[in-house]
Amino acid sequence: MKKLILVGLFATVQFASSITHAALFDDTEARKKILEVEKNMLTQNQANQAAIEEQKRQQQTLDQRLSALETISKNGLVEMQSQIDSLRQEVARLKGELEVANHNLNLTQQRQKDLYTDLDERLRKIETQTAAAPVAADPPAAELQKNSQEYQLLELANGLSRESKHKDAFNAYDKFLKDYPASTLAPEALYGLGYSQFALKNYKSSIATQQKLLDQYADSAQAPSAMLNMANSQIQLGLVPGAKKTLRDLIEKFPTSDVIPTAQKRLKALEAIR
Repeated sequence: MKKLILVGLFATVQFASSITHAALFDDTEARKKILEVEKNMLTQNQANQAAIEEQKRQQQTLDQRLSALETISKNGLVEMQSQIDSLRQEVARLKGELEVANHNLNLTQQRQKDLYTDLDERLRKIETQTAAAPVAADPPAAELQKNSQEYQLLELANGLSRESKHKDAFNAYDKFLKDYPASTLAPEALYGLGYSQFALKNYKSSIATQQKLLDQYADSAQAPSAMLNMANSQIQLGLVPGAKKTLRDLIEKFPTSDVIPTAQKRLKALEAIR
């Protein structure tokens, strides 16, 4: 009986020992598994953390590049806008200066117009005519036969001029000078041609024609009238200093001419203008 009890106890101890060993073995395996899982989790966490850090680094790099691009773009736009504003200001300044210049030009032109209008009115008050119409010079004409074509053509031109048919008179004087360039009446025809140009408001042409008369026939009886007609044309063109000089030269060169009183009055009127 005791032997049976001992055998039973021994068997019980052996069974308990096997159970304990198995339990210990299972616990060790479990710990290993847990450690492996923890190790794997740690490794995975580290990898994830590294990936996160890399993403952060890339994001930071992108943010920096984006910020740099935004700065460049902003600075470029600011600079461009600044240039545009500067150009707008320059255009506005130039526009203002142009308006002022145009205004001053208009004022100057109006003052000149008023000046010459006043001058013309004052001269008209001084004289009843702007310039005397050419009259046939008796001494040279007397040398010609009054029934000659040369004399008759000049008389026709003078008559047209006295009738204020200045275009027809111009054509007649021009024909005379072409047909009879060496005529003793050529100075008178030249003066008549220049006077017709003056009456037709071809002032520059009139000056040129009268200057031709003075160059070719400086001592002609028509020379004083030619100079007076030149001064009249210069006045009409606004060449007041030139007109003054022409009148002074006329008075000095031909002091006894019949046109001197008229020249003196005109010179006085011009010198009164400042």
